Amino acid sequence: MKKLNFALFLLIILAALGLSGCSQQNKLVLNVYNWGDYIDESVIEDFEKEYGIKVNYDTYATNEDMYVKIKSGGSDYDVIFPSDYMIEKMINENLLQKINLDNIPNFELIDDQFKNLDYDPNNEYSVPYMWGTVGILYNKTMVDDPVDSWDILWNEKYAGQIFMLDSQRESIGVALQKLGYSLNTRDVNELEQAKQALIEQKPLVLAYVGDEVKDKMVGGEGALAVVWSGDAVTCKQENPDLEYVIPKEGSNFWFDAMVIPTTSKNKEAAEKFINYLCETEVALKNTEYIGYSTPHAKAKEMLDEEIKNDRTAYPLPEDIANCEIYKDLGDFVSEFDKVWTEIMAQ
Repeated sequence: MKKLNFALFLLIILAALGLSGCSQQNKLVLNVYNWGDYIDESVIEDFEKEYGIKVNYDTYATNEDMYVKIKSGGSDYDVIFPSDYMIEKMINENLLQKINLDNIPNFELIDDQFKNLDYDPNNEYSVPYMWGTVGILYNKTMVDDPVDSWDILWNEKYAGQIFMLDSQRESIGVALQKLGYSLNTRDVNELEQAKQALIEQKPLVLAYVGDEVKDKMVGGEGALAVVWSGDAVTCKQENPDLEYVIPKEGSNFWFDAMVIPTTSKNKEAAEKFINYLCETEVALKNTEYIGYSTPHAKAKEMLDEEIKNDRTAYPLPEDIANCEIYKDLGDFVSEFDKVWTEIMAQ
């Protein structure tokens, strides 16, 4: 009798383990592809617990890196976070699915000024995530000249103390605006002048960098750096000697948003994830962790007054008067690719 009970006990345990294994194998998996250091990781864990959905989370360094991976067709990502011009490009190339906003009730919490923008005028393909500017982060103890123009990045006094972004639209854009041209130029002569300016500047540049620029500037490794505003917010909090400025010639005023690639096999789960990131407490947690500016009206209201009044994170209208939003360059992007390759080869 005891042997029989023990045998039955073993069968029950094995069956339970088998069911558990099946449960784990059948668990829905959501594949998310985002910029590096661009979410509070506890948000992912909380989402997994609440919905019973496993999140596979990968990161990329530039819009172009992400685009190549999605365009190649070899990926199965469900949610990605492109910038404005890249969203426009991907819509034009049928790489994105329309989002059912009925499944995103928290969309109504997004400030109206971030809706119906040119890259997605009918809010069909994207839900805003973060926004900001590109500017110059500088160390006040190392720079004794006024920092109000892109010109300072060509000042030989700061040779070997300048960080540029390892991103072609941003770095080429700096040179274009320094020269008085549009970030979205389709003029090969203007682009050639920008190329020559960056080649002239290159001996002064310590490195072309990405996310690592934050640690380098906080650690005093450089005097000047081209950065995204959210990184500047984080750096200023960690090192009070740092300050951020949007140059007078203008800069990039950008938006990142959540979208669903056409290759997604889990659209409903993707919409749950997007809606979850638009919950007020979640949006607040993310913007506080990342440092970038939230388009979520209620989350912004809940921020500390110091952050809300910081013109790095929330610039005044006059700060961005000369700023531009990137546009999809279409086939002309090949000219930017060629110029960037030639600059990097120097």
